[in-house]
Amino acid sequence: MPFIDLHTHSKYSDGMSKPSEVVIESAKRAVLLYALTDHDTTEGVAEAKERAGKCAVQFLSGVEVSTSEHEHLHFLGFGVDVQNSAFQKFLKDNSEARVIRIKRIIKKLAAAGVDITEEDVFGRVKGIVSRAHVADALKQKGLAQNRQEGFRKFLVKGAPGYEAPIGASACEAVEKIKSAGGKAVIAHPGIVKDIWDFEKWVNCGLDGIEVFYPSHNAETVCGLLDIAARYDLFVTAGSDNHGPGSGRTSKPGMEIPAAHYERLLKIFNL
Repeated sequence: MPFIDLHTHSKYSDGMSKPSEVVIESAKRAVLLYALTDHDTTEGVAEAKERAGKCAVQFLSGVEVSTSEHEHLHFLGFGVDVQNSAFQKFLKDNSEARVIRIKRIIKKLAAAGVDITEEDVFGRVKGIVSRAHVADALKQKGLAQNRQEGFRKFLVKGAPGYEAPIGASACEAVEKIKSAGGKAVIAHPGIVKDIWDFEKWVNCGLDGIEVFYPSHNAETVCGLLDIAARYDLFVTAGSDNHGPGSGRTSKPGMEIPAAHYERLLKIFNL
């Protein structure tokens, strides 16, 4: 089956590598179609696109937009016009909401007696701030062994630093992606199975589903393929690669059935 990756992250959000480095690793893994999808920013797209051209990897501009409706309800935007000023304003607003949230988290942790400051977190940020940077700061201080433990002990629901997400609604995320000429795809839907509302999202303009994803088991994949067929949504695959040392998959690329791959090529005129 074809090997693609339409869900990756770089240092411009919470990844560990430069955009060009993620592309090079994808090329080594024989990825045929690639997109950089940093959280709420397209800053790394130009670098990734340039490197993809040199590596003979087909490239899509991309972004992952967070929402306020659920911790993990995110929408991927592919083929967006990164020069669209209204879309960039939207991303800026969403990223500023992230800053507010992270500052609240730090304040809560400090109030709970955790030794952490804003400088500890924001001093390590290269692009868009996220809870991963808080977890990294906690690791640096010896309060967690890795990002995952940092999240588990301090940042998830019930933990001392939990703060609900703020920012765009699901429909706003989809509509903004579409208004910038992109296609909107729900990211890792298996993670948010308890709040599925595909009819609403489709009515808002949803175009596709990330079906093939590392944590999706066979049952989830089959269910999502049925939903994709019911609503005529196209299917994507992504590793959610954050790079070495992130605790997430460090190997880019996911297999996708040839028929779905061919449909992607037609949709994006590749």
